[in-house]
Amino acid sequence: MFTNLFLFSIVICSNLIIGVLLGMSGISGFLLPLIYVGFLGMPVHDSLALSFLSFAVSGIIGAYSYWKSKNMDLKLAIFLSIGSLPGAFLGVQINVLISDFLAELLLYLFILLAGLSILFKKNNENTITKQSILLNQSFIVILLGFLTAAICALTGAGGPILLVPLLVSLGVHIRVAVGVSLLNSVVIAIPSIFGYFAHANMETTSTLIIASLLGTIIGILTGARLASKVPIHHLKIMIAVITILSSVYMLVMLKVGA
Repeated sequence: MFTNLFLFSIVICSNLIIGVLLGMSGISGFLLPLIYVGFLGMPVHDSLALSFLSFAVSGIIGAYSYWKSKNMDLKLAIFLSIGSLPGAFLGVQINVLISDFLAELLLYLFILLAGLSILFKKNNENTITKQSILLNQSFIVILLGFLTAAICALTGAGGPILLVPLLVSLGVHIRVAVGVSLLNSVVIAIPSIFGYFAHANMETTSTLIIASLLGTIIGILTGARLASKVPIHHLKIMIAVITILSSVYMLVMLKVGA
């Protein structure tokens, strides 16, 4: 009983904190599977099922908030989503076929790379740049959605961690990039939720769904309200440092366990 209550509390707190960070910066969702798999010792498929459920909820709430503040490019989001649906389905199928060890290894390596990318990527939200002509090519945008969704669904990293830096590098304003990425994360999450829950142990994850949803909803609403009040640069550095240290630790533990 105590163990179940402890696990329930940890899941709520994790989703609450990460929901706040996600609402403010559009990144950090990839920390959820790291917590579930690495620190709580949950099975990979159970962890990814809960993670993508949180991504879907936070994506809907966050995207709506960014749309209300006029930080959304619906045309770009739609074309990305056309490619993201089949891409996410492919990513889930690949994950199911590989071993748990390889799935964890890919997860931790991708999170490490994500942390390094956040740390060294210089994005100034006040800088106005011209959008790349590549974004005017529908096929290129759809292909971008397909590739990023496949990687995110395979590793459980969520959508914004890849899309935000990519879109910004193509000239999209950082807040618009966050809004588009949050909406796109919903599309990635839909096939991922069904795919991973089909291979999850519902006896242990059913009660955690409530904890996950509760923490995520409160967190993302809080984060969206704080988005314009917190310096994104400082927030990203903090997330990057936590991410790098955590992923390196889990890679070491995975190697020791092997």
